[in-house]
Amino acid sequence: MVTSSELLQRRATWLQEYQPALRLREQGRLVAVGDGIAWISGLPSAAMDDVVEFADGSRGQVFDLTPTLVGVVLLHETAGLTAGTGAHLRAQPLGIAVGDMLLGRVIDPLGNPLDGGRPAECSGWCSLERASPGITERDFVKRPLYTGCKILDTLIPIGRGQRQLLIGDEGLGRSSLALDTVINQRGQDARCIYVLIGQKRSSVVNTMELLRDYGALEYTTLVVAEASALPGLQHLAPFAGCAIAEYWMHRGLDTLVVYDDLSTHAKTYRELSLLLRRPPGREAYPGDIFSVHARLLERATCLSAEQGGGSMTALPIIETQQGEIAAYIPTNLISITDGQVYLDRELFAAGQRPAIDIGKSVSRIGGRAQHPAIKREAGKMKLEYLQFLELEMFTRFGARLEPAMEKVIRRGRILREIFKQDRLAPLPIEFELAWMVAFNEDLLDDVPPEQVPGVLAHIHREVAASDLGLDDERSHWRRRTARWLSAYGEATS
Repeated sequence: MVTSSELLQRRATWLQEYQPALRLREQGRLVAVGDGIAWISGLPSAAMDDVVEFADGSRGQVFDLTPTLVGVVLLHETAGLTAGTGAHLRAQPLGIAVGDMLLGRVIDPLGNPLDGGRPAECSGWCSLERASPGITERDFVKRPLYTGCKILDTLIPIGRGQRQLLIGDEGLGRSSLALDTVINQRGQDARCIYVLIGQKRSSVVNTMELLRDYGALEYTTLVVAEASALPGLQHLAPFAGCAIAEYWMHRGLDTLVVYDDLSTHAKTYRELSLLLRRPPGREAYPGDIFSVHARLLERATCLSAEQGGGSMTALPIIETQQGEIAAYIPTNLISITDGQVYLDRELFAAGQRPAIDIGKSVSRIGGRAQHPAIKREAGKMKLEYLQFLELEMFTRFGARLEPAMEKVIRRGRILREIFKQDRLAPLPIEFELAWMVAFNEDLLDDVPPEQVPGVLAHIHREVAASDLGLDDERSHWRRRTARWLSAYGEATS
């Protein structure tokens, strides 16, 4: 039992050690508000990206600094936010709750649920802005990320940790390619984050239902800032998706992030910048949109074994106008990423699905991540196909070709039919190896182009029922493929 004398001694000790200090907090005042922008006076310590809280419960992020005022992008706005409302800085930077409980959920860039469920009980917290991993923390991209698309997995491969741009005009299937890739990650041990920026609610619901119908929502998180959301939320959406993926990457997991799309993100950034009276740069875009997208995409990488060995693969989507890839935003992202997949309107109009222009598409590092068997078979296929496209132009003018050139034309037409693929129908990589072996061994040369879909469907069924794998000897693949094609020919004759 503590005696009264001991209590007096403790109080005397506490009074000797106590050092009174004033706790000061800067108090600002809202000067003007409108169009998702607020101007505040009286916060001299404010810095870029600081979080501002208003007396009515609204929040914002510092986006611009002037000698007398602070420009804030609103992230949450109430009807009570009017001129004269008090404002103060929050010590904690802007971040989002992260963890496995986000899988299968639809959230906004601040982590609030949009699917009608309760807020996820997450195990961690990550800042939206974070420096990209240093060069010593990174490793070479050496593991493939299969998309399920025949053209991509064979001729324009993507590795885990790569940044591959999907570029083309509106309505050519850029989002479909991204959805195919997400759906194909089922069973591939990769967690996916799909970021929807400035899209209509009907598009958001359609994307969510597609992922659910194909069983992909269970390993996917949707980060949504729809068209009716505040511009500040639309600006933060890709950074929120990146932070969620980064959390898993630093725990040794493989992740895939789709940014759909960064054209809308650039327009939102331009809108915010001009509302904040920043001087417009080239083509009326503020000049530092390049640094914004560079900061975002540089965080996608493959970590070294010492850092856990996780990876973040980024698929940014960008829109072109009339196929113009030399515009400001497309050239920015082409220079930042490790390659691009270009979708062409003329190919789309001609019935080529997916409408990927193989000549303009490139993967600068994905070939290093290809399985040796796939890399061996795809070696000269791209060059052969491009030669066919060039020769085919001469046949339109009635030019006479030598027998060797006629064979190139015939094989090219077969290959063009092989590359056609339905939307939302990703294919296993073992099937890709089977048809490539058949094509390279001239086993498909006598197949009429109109019969190619039936032959491929037969090979797909046989591969699914077989025990062959990518590591099996090529001779096994050749014998088995020849047997399948012989059986198909007998069944259809």
